[in-house]
Amino acid sequence: MTDNNSVTRRNFLAAGAVAVAVPAILHGADLTKEPVRVGHIGTGTRGWDLIKYTGAVPECKVVAVCDVYGPHLKRGLEACGNPEAKGYKNYHELLSDPKVEAVIIATPDHWHEQMVLDAVAAGKAVYCEKALTISVAAAKRMRAAVKKANTVFQLGHQGRQMPASAAAGKLISEGRIGPVTLVHTGRYFNGTKERAPWRWYGYYSHYDRPDPVQVVKDLDWEQWLGKLPKIDFNERHFWHWRCYWPYGTGQAGDLLSHEADQVQCVLRWGIPDTCMCTGLLAYYKDDREVPDTWLASYRFEKQNCSLTFEGCMNSARQQPPEYIGKEGQLIFNGIGQDASRFWIYPDKPLLPPARKVAEPSYAYDPAHGEKWPNHMDDFLQCVRTGGKPKCNIDEAFIEVVTVLMSVESYRLKREVRWDPAGEEIV
Repeated sequence: MTDNNSVTRRNFLAAGAVAVAVPAILHGADLTKEPVRVGHIGTGTRGWDLIKYTGAVPECKVVAVCDVYGPHLKRGLEACGNPEAKGYKNYHELLSDPKVEAVIIATPDHWHEQMVLDAVAAGKAVYCEKALTISVAAAKRMRAAVKKANTVFQLGHQGRQMPASAAAGKLISEGRIGPVTLVHTGRYFNGTKERAPWRWYGYYSHYDRPDPVQVVKDLDWEQWLGKLPKIDFNERHFWHWRCYWPYGTGQAGDLLSHEADQVQCVLRWGIPDTCMCTGLLAYYKDDREVPDTWLASYRFEKQNCSLTFEGCMNSARQQPPEYIGKEGQLIFNGIGQDASRFWIYPDKPLLPPARKVAEPSYAYDPAHGEKWPNHMDDFLQCVRTGGKPKCNIDEAFIEVVTVLMSVESYRLKREVRWDPAGEEIV
């Protein structure tokens, strides 16, 4: 959530440039000869980054763009790299466009389910931004539709493009740090009340407020709301939807989801057994509904391991994923979606007098590791080959249940458990 982290979150071009520069990692189809014809639904904060990428690579041809807000539609068309791309304000019209074979959905979370279901029904492959959705029931319906249609689906967790996660998982499974009993993750941001987290306008950390009178003229507010109860235009809900429960899941869906997905990439343990979560509006008492402090503790009972997530919007410290074993610790170099390196340290106390950490016994260097396509290229390649993307619908289901367990625990003010037989949080 810091400015540096938000840059790396929204621009996976660095990793992508490496992947694009190594075409040998893309197997089975030459996408430069037959690029995937893509339609973008949503060109707001995250969607604008995605279309700037797809509009710049030869593996993709953006043929359609949709947004209910005119200025975002305009900038999406300008960034898409195709002057002949069609613009739509209604996503159903985009789905009816025969030129579109895959869609990229980057809308507020309350729209994800319906758009995914409609896209699958229209015969399109789907890339959907995280978090998957806002309820377990919706996740089940989405999973069933994707599986029935046997379509290609990718959830937007770009941390999946990092080979470091697989390398770390292999070393942990080989016992390199002994039995892992605690995994520690977290996300932090320290803004001001004038430049508060999630209070930007149309792009990360942009705080210049557009004229609300003009926004109303340029926006189809009723379509933006969708099936939610009809309310008068609310400027803060439109721009800052992550601050309000009807549209998403707060820190759980935005930040915890990245960290939990990184843990899944490394350990492959699936959905945790239990979760206890507490949240607090400690500082940003600005009418937002979701807490600025989010503390979730999970248990993997068969593995005898706990997972913690600390979400704090009142501090600039960093908490890269840390895997703590009986014989050592494996620590990554950055937040979940940016974790490209890691080090293994022996289980020794911090050394006096400066509390210096012991030297690592192992360092993973991505220059000497496997070469993977970036997350979007993985999706585009699978559209052509029928392969299974790294964050497919089964992995997406694990992500969203883990996220929603924390939300349910917070709301119920008690520990919750995942019932794998009934597939419900109890």
